[in-house]
Amino acid sequence: MRRVLKWLLILLVVALACFFLFAPGIVERSMNKVEPVAAKAGPRALALHKTLAIADMHSDTLMWQRDVLDRASRGHVDLPRLEDGHVALQVFSSVSKTPKGQNYDANGSDSDNITLLTIAQLQPPRTWSSILERSLYHASKLQSAADNSAGRLRFIRTSADLAKLLADRARGEQVTGAIFSVEGLQNLEGKLANLDRLQAAGMRMAGLTHFFDNEVAGSMHGIKKGGLTPLGRQVVTELERRHIIVDIAHASHKTVADVLAMATRPVVSSHGGVQATCKVNRNLTDDEIRGVAKTGGVIGIGYWDAAVCGTEPAKVAQAIAHVRDLVGIDYVGLGSDFDGATTTGFDTSKLALVTQALMDRGFSDADIAKVMGGNVLRVLGQVLPPR
Repeated sequence: MRRVLKWLLILLVVALACFFLFAPGIVERSMNKVEPVAAKAGPRALALHKTLAIADMHSDTLMWQRDVLDRASRGHVDLPRLEDGHVALQVFSSVSKTPKGQNYDANGSDSDNITLLTIAQLQPPRTWSSILERSLYHASKLQSAADNSAGRLRFIRTSADLAKLLADRARGEQVTGAIFSVEGLQNLEGKLANLDRLQAAGMRMAGLTHFFDNEVAGSMHGIKKGGLTPLGRQVVTELERRHIIVDIAHASHKTVADVLAMATRPVVSSHGGVQATCKVNRNLTDDEIRGVAKTGGVIGIGYWDAAVCGTEPAKVAQAIAHVRDLVGIDYVGLGSDFDGATTTGFDTSKLALVTQALMDRGFSDADIAKVMGGNVLRVLGQVLPPR
């Protein structure tokens, strides 16, 4: 009997070791896919692409168990691939909670997929039960990557940081900026005071909701889909006062209306699409596009099917063109949702495909520069704290 128990214990240890070693990677490979599209960037597009200051408003890379400094064989974003894609600045978002059976139509807030992921990845135990601690862990993970990058990755907190990044890149330095954001302010855990901890950790963009209604606002994918709560109105005012960008991606139409009615600084929709070219509930209506533009903000266009009804770069360019035609070239940019449980036609190393698609659609070089990063960098420069 002792021998049997010994072997059972050994088998259990081996099984657990295999689970912790392999399960996180297997899960990510199943959720963040690249299914290459039949598209190619020509010499002129490649040459233009190398001159651009490219900025992407949303990736969920921090959620996964890999080092952003190392080139990975899975997912969409890491520093080597950002450098290959000539990306000047990447916004890295913290996903702190997602509902079981996640869908675009209606999700409750009474379940959570991320708890098991935090345990499987052997994250600090404090993250197993606190969604605030998960976001703080993600921020520290990004800061550690920057600290260990030998200067190749910079954690951007101020407009002065951003200006120096762009000046150094213009001089030929190989450096990429990183901004920390959160996807859904459920990580406040219902307390306005927790903004202090998130701000101190480097949060400079805040999505109000994710896939469920929270204490701050209604989600487009929630049950009630209401607007800003009384706490939410306090939060939006505080975010603006603290020079943190308000992000309406995933927000209900009522929440979007409430935010746009009270905004005094540029508002963004960090990642998604537009209903005019892809009629999916999470995408913005024309009136909402006009509202974001009125604040001086930017709409980030994603690369996955539910954002643009396809994964081809031409579909991305089509959505971008609609925003340009509706409100002007200054209010549209990139919001990939890379590593956000999405399947795309290319990863961040192949962003020249988007440059080519915009060129094919007749965008001028100057307008391509605005779309690929200029507009996002303008908003960041306007909203981020000076120092």
